[in-house]
Amino acid sequence: MPRRILQLLIGLPLYGAGAALTVDAGLGVDPWTVLAEGLSIRTGIGVGWMTNILGLLILLLWIPLRQRPGIGTVANILVVGTTMQVTLWVLPPITGFLAQLAVLVSGILLVAVASGLYIGAHFGPGPRDGLMTGLRSRFGMPIWAARASVELTVLVIGWLLGGTVGLGTVLFAATIGPLVHLTLPLFDTARTRATSRLVAAPTTPLASPR
Repeated sequence: MPRRILQLLIGLPLYGAGAALTVDAGLGVDPWTVLAEGLSIRTGIGVGWMTNILGLLILLLWIPLRQRPGIGTVANILVVGTTMQVTLWVLPPITGFLAQLAVLVSGILLVAVASGLYIGAHFGPGPRDGLMTGLRSRFGMPIWAARASVELTVLVIGWLLGGTVGLGTVLFAATIGPLVHLTLPLFDTARTRATSRLVAAPTTPLASPR
C-alpha cells in the first residue's frame, strides 16, 4: 500500500508537469488539452484550472454509464490540472523550433512515465479513461472506437475554440500508447505483488521413488 500511494502522489503531479511542458512548447497538444486550451481562451480561465473543471464534468458523465470512481480518479481531477497550472506559471516562454521540440518531447516522455506510475498504482482510472471504459461496458463499443470517437470530437471542438493543434498533437497520439506500454510494466504494483507471492510460495517437494 505505501508504494501504491507514493506512486499516485508522484505520478499525478508529474503528469500535470509533463502536460504543461507540451503546452509551453506551443507545437500542439493532446486532444483533451486542445479542448481545455480552447475553453481557456474563450473564458479566460487558466488551462490547468480548465483541465480540472473538464475532469469534474467528465466524471458526471460516469453516472449514466454506471462507473464508480476510485481515490485515484478524484485525485486526478484535483492534482493534474493544478500542477499543470502552477508549472505553466513558472515556465519561461520557449522560442526557436529546436527548443520547442525538445520541450515537447520532454513533456511527452514525462507524461508516459507519470502514466505508468499512477495507472500502475491501481487506485482507479482517470476521468477520461473511465469515460472510455464506461462507453465500452454500457454500449458494447470497442475501446479503440470509444477513444477515437470521443477524442476526435473533443479535438475538433477544441480546435474550433482556438486550441493548439499541430506537430505535438500528432506526435503525442503516435507515441504515448507505445511509451506507456513500456513504462506501465515497470510500475505495475499488481504485477509486483503477484511476483512476490509466487516467490514467497512454498515449493512442493518431489515425491521420492519407492
